[in-house]
Amino acid sequence: MARAIAFEAVAMKLARLPWPYTEENARAWLTTPTRANDVNFVILSHEDPYPQIIGGIALTRNGDAHELGYWLTPAAWNRGYATEAGRAVVTMARSSLPVRRLVSAYHLDNPASGNVLRKLGFRATGRTEMRHSVARGGTVETALVDYDMQQDRNAWCR
Repeated sequence: MARAIAFEAVAMKLARLPWPYTEENARAWLTTPTRANDVNFVILSHEDPYPQIIGGIALTRNGDAHELGYWLTPAAWNRGYATEAGRAVVTMARSSLPVRRLVSAYHLDNPASGNVLRKLGFRATGRTEMRHSVARGGTVETALVDYDMQQDRNAWCR
């Protein structure tokens, strides 16, 4: 886990990841109990003889909604992994989990994440907020996006 996520370029795109990121940080995260209705997955690449951890994706309770968050190791960027994993998690949220509202957010200086979220069917709310970034040690302007749970179930797959 630490080898996959411990890149400054990754940490600067996330809100809660410290930088530098250590194996102790990974152990602490992996042993933290999850809350009911929160789901966390690793994203694996099957290109090598053995599966490799290349990212993570989660749905976490955030007020009256669940928030989709994800990360990828830099070697996996621009290869479709975030979109593929996101589609699987959105499908679960729509069909198998008690999720009534699905939201996400991305730092404005990370437009690639905004592109992934648009591909998944998230829509801009027109709102931004300043969110704390642990790695940056300050706040970052963050775009808020929303997923319409009532939209046609197949629309986001096109």
